[in-house]
Amino acid sequence: MRLTKRFRDLIEAEEILILPGIFDALSARLAAEAGFQAVVGGGYAATASLIGAPDIGQLGLAEMADHYRRLADSIDIPILADADTGFGDSVNVARTVRAYERAGVAALIIEDQVAPKRCGHMEGKRVIPVADMIAKIKAALDARVDDDLMIVARTDARAIEGLEAAVERAQLYRAVGADMIFVEAPLSTDEMAYICSDIAAPCLANNVEGGKTPILSAERLEEVGYAAVAFPVSASYVAAKALRAFFSDLHAAGDTSTLTDRMLHFAAFHEIVGLPKLREQERACDAFAREFLERAAELDRED
Repeated sequence: MRLTKRFRDLIEAEEILILPGIFDALSARLAAEAGFQAVVGGGYAATASLIGAPDIGQLGLAEMADHYRRLADSIDIPILADADTGFGDSVNVARTVRAYERAGVAALIIEDQVAPKRCGHMEGKRVIPVADMIAKIKAALDARVDDDLMIVARTDARAIEGLEAAVERAQLYRAVGADMIFVEAPLSTDEMAYICSDIAAPCLANNVEGGKTPILSAERLEEVGYAAVAFPVSASYVAAKALRAFFSDLHAAGDTSTLTDRMLHFAAFHEIVGLPKLREQERACDAFAREFLERAAELDRED
């Protein structure tokens, strides 16, 4: 089954879809190994991983498309990608969709913030006119080759125009054809329930530790009415805390003799990155080459 169709089926299923955040190919492999059915690669995590900077719109289309291409090459489960504002107007959005689709993502999020955007839980956000966002959604829908590639429309209007205005925007985005709706940064469980009840579309919840929205369990979010929940920054925070402590201790100790309990062993790491499978493939190709040459030599002797 195509990954786009698999992702759409997961969203349309009765059970909520849990999407762990990944930030590079290694974290993607680890999420897949853990058994998750799909992942989310957010711009917040990508910006921190690629350039060590905050999520304030510093990465461009080429950088992000290349990032998602590497992620898609590393795993065989669907990826929900972050396309920020679409990197421009409706013409730019069409190019973004084509680039992301070629990269191999299963779905992508386009938001209605003014560029350069900010993380949805930061202060100082601004949103574009509704008509401009509708034009972007139309461009995205027209640009995709695979109709199962899901276009997720995100609105950040809650923080600027209020909850009702955000829901009105979301309803319009759905009416124009968005496959899924993401109302960013509701402030309470009641607001989340209002979003899900008033928007006739699959809705995405966003669990950002330390952000504006209450952190609810997947089970509770399913009860509220969400189709999926993303944990876009959790793995980045875990990795940053672990590496900060490790580097501090390594600097103090000067060696790793007392730190190996924090590490995977040599062979275990190679299992994660797929070395045994590659060696098997290498051996099979070498064996084929030898057999091919032997048959060729035998044919030459017969001639």
